[in-house]
Amino acid sequence: MKPVKNVIIMGAGGRDFHNFNVFFRNDKRCRLVAFTATQIPGIEGRVYPPELAGPNYPQGIPIVAETGLSGLIEQFDVDQVVFAYSDVSHEYVMHKASQVLAAGADFLLMGPRSTMLRAKIPVVSIGAVRTGSGKSQTSRRVADILRGMGKKVVVVRHPMPYGDLAKEMCQRFASIQDMDVQGVTLEEREEYEGHVERGTVVYAGVDYEVILRQAEAEADVIIWDGGNNDLPFYRPDVHIVVTDPLRAGHERSYHPGETNFRTADVIVINKVDTATKEDVQRIHASARELNPRAVIVEAASPVSVDKPELIAGKRVLVVEDGPTLTHGGMAYGAGVVAARAFGAAEIVDPRPYAVGSIIDVFDRYPHIGHLLPAMGYSKQQIAELEATIDATPADAIVVATPVNLGHVLRLKKPVARVRYELKELTEPDLADFLHIKFGD
Repeated sequence: MKPVKNVIIMGAGGRDFHNFNVFFRNDKRCRLVAFTATQIPGIEGRVYPPELAGPNYPQGIPIVAETGLSGLIEQFDVDQVVFAYSDVSHEYVMHKASQVLAAGADFLLMGPRSTMLRAKIPVVSIGAVRTGSGKSQTSRRVADILRGMGKKVVVVRHPMPYGDLAKEMCQRFASIQDMDVQGVTLEEREEYEGHVERGTVVYAGVDYEVILRQAEAEADVIIWDGGNNDLPFYRPDVHIVVTDPLRAGHERSYHPGETNFRTADVIVINKVDTATKEDVQRIHASARELNPRAVIVEAASPVSVDKPELIAGKRVLVVEDGPTLTHGGMAYGAGVVAARAFGAAEIVDPRPYAVGSIIDVFDRYPHIGHLLPAMGYSKQQIAELEATIDATPADAIVVATPVNLGHVLRLKKPVARVRYELKELTEPDLADFLHIKFGD
């Protein structure tokens, strides 16, 4: 046995950094030689900075493209590869495991005991089986319930560290202006804006122990707003997991969505108003088998539109939440539902008018079809999104991303904004459950 194990962490700019921070950063028995990156465009080629990496890594740690993984294992005589990203099929995970094992290294998945931090105050975690299940509106609903109970609530959001990592160690957002000043991406706005508009403080960043200690100092309850169907970083007192009957069966076949499903205290079956009864019953059957102790709440996410007259009889461009369509795998979202419900004459195909990296997105995710994902991981990509919208010949834009795109883009066409909130349809509902858990 070598005195020091050489390790690579496979990630996507979130869970990978957290696993390093809480498990490897101060362990002199291991040497992290690199992070690999995938899923998110343009996050490789950076360095995890010394300020975050700690004294054992005075030069920081390189972040390289996952495509070079096998060569890195050989080059650095790597003993162990840690898989640390999410919203991927079980088959995908095992293909990666096979690649690592064939190169001679161990393949590791790290669990809750190794990676979850303990808070001094209660934590309610909101997770999902897949991206696009309805986690965001569930998080907003839970925050509203807890505030109505007189609790001071702070949201800690799963990381999206796409900028300067050292500066993003611990971020606090209490206003739209805070997001403007800190230069967050469109994807970050999609997750923060809905909370901030309700008066809820949002924390995010890179070092989640630093974030935890600051957040718990100003809250009665922390809501862990999970992303990309990852596991919580904080040990939850209540774990609420949202499922999507439009993708029934994924609660058994995606990582770590199945783990979320098996560990949930409450399973929310969302979209029951648009799914078939058979698919809703498939998730009930999975719950009875995999997690019979969980409380089941059936729910819908009805859409509303601020300016329906811009849709009726018009040719519209539908802009949907980006991650829901890309690695979430959905072929449509709330924007299409609204366009059809409010009588659009046509949903215009933006693909012939796509610019730059937006072309690449359509090439990589051909299932998206005639919708436009709101991609904005960089200033350049935001500009290319704006150019694509401008070039598409539509009468109006139906915007179903949670972001007010007028804060980010200069839109020349009229905009109809689609909103969606969680509506529980069965009892006990989330309010009943949370009152039992946290009521005085």
